Amino acid sequence: MKYTKTIKANFIERPNRFIARVELNGKTETVHVKNTGRCKELLIPGVTVILAESDNPQRKTKYDLIGVYKKNFGLINIDSQAPNKVALEWLQKQGYDYIKPEYTYGNSRIDFYMEKNGEKYLMEVKGCTLEVDGIGYFPDAPTERGIKHIHELIKAKQEGYHAALAFVIQMEGVHEVRPNVGTHPEFGIAMDAAKEVGVDIVFIECKVKEDELS
Repeated sequence: MKYTKTIKANFIERPNRFIARVELNGKTETVHVKNTGRCKELLIPGVTVILAESDNPQRKTKYDLIGVYKKNFGLINIDSQAPNKVALEWLQKQGYDYIKPEYTYGNSRIDFYMEKNGEKYLMEVKGCTLEVDGIGYFPDAPTERGIKHIHELIKAKQEGYHAALAFVIQMEGVHEVRPNVGTHPEFGIAMDAAKEVGVDIVFIECKVKEDELS
């Protein structure tokens, strides 16, 4: 997936989950943050961030904050809409006969439903932006919704579906994602339960550029 127009800026502060203030061309600009997670280890005053220019003239903010350069590591894409787009591009190369995004199953909307050779598949996608010592971790903030989705995958697996929990790794050089039990122990418990019943844990590694995630 590509962004049409990107530009670098310097991060100043994040007053709330939805907006940030950056220095762009010597001026302070308010921008939309395309990630409601904490990202506290990334959005540090003075770091270089990547903005994507919106093509919607009606918006209050002209730019979306989509990436950040982490010190001694490199570029991390933090756009929370990017993982599903990348996952769809990946799924389209996996030989499925049918792919449906946003599939209602049980009391949840699972990111993807697929069919192949008469078999049914469900895949829930999570984006990973938290890195510690070369390992990815999820989530960076407690997520009851994430646990609910895992329980739905467990149920689907028991009902005969193929089920997968896929982590899109929004940075380079990270090859696995572990549950962030320090932040949300219950997520680790749910993930272990999913593994026990045969839910596949998939790591989708990405190439990250300022204007592209693939």
